[in-house]
Amino acid sequence: MTAPPRGELRVLETPQAVAAALADLFVAEAHSARKDRGSFFVALAGGKTPQAAYSLLAGAERRDTIDWQHVLIYFGDERCVPPESDESNYKMAFDSFLSQVPIPAQNVHRMHGEDEPVRAARAYSQVLAETMGEAPRFDLMLLGMGDDGHTASLFPGADPGTDGDQLVRAVFVEKYGVHRLTLTPPVINNSRHVIIAVEGAAKAPALHAVREGPYDPVKYPAQIVSPRDGKLTWLSDKAAAGLAG
Repeated sequence: MTAPPRGELRVLETPQAVAAALADLFVAEAHSARKDRGSFFVALAGGKTPQAAYSLLAGAERRDTIDWQHVLIYFGDERCVPPESDESNYKMAFDSFLSQVPIPAQNVHRMHGEDEPVRAARAYSQVLAETMGEAPRFDLMLLGMGDDGHTASLFPGADPGTDGDQLVRAVFVEKYGVHRLTLTPPVINNSRHVIIAVEGAAKAPALHAVREGPYDPVKYPAQIVSPRDGKLTWLSDKAAAGLAG
């Protein structure tokens, strides 16, 4: 199978620089979407680097430049836990910045990880369809990547490209023995801009394999990310890029 384009790689000095670049791109995409289309539709990711970026977005320097009334927040994946759990991506985002910016509560669409997984996936699919149409198109999709090559909650061992028109999937992650909810590749790849942020030497082998190795998305699900009519940007620190001394 021919590998799809694997996007632009931007290597920054430190994890802090990656977080700052991610926050700045969020601001830039928010301004562009507001100007061109009126509203900014963004899917958030969990993880350390996004959390650091969210904290930067809560600071006045960036926060006060965004028209939060026209920002619509969604999530790329979620653990099957209540929203008050420390494992919840929603809680992390809420504590880091959603609680500190003037965004209307109705503009934040969380995945209900506390509900039965299949029912929760079906309900979030309905939310996407009702608020964004049958083919949701995010202005910005934020993702991370694990040291096993997973992204969102698409994990190795299963073909990530078998969803048809399914928007949200409930998956059982054998590695952790838990269920998760995740947006599917058709939704991810319909985004105008996808950013995958990675940091740390532990992720260097996976980053190299995903970007330079043979196309095998069952082994490295992050390879499935290739926007059809948009762009893909990788933000990496030197360690994850294999350049740290």
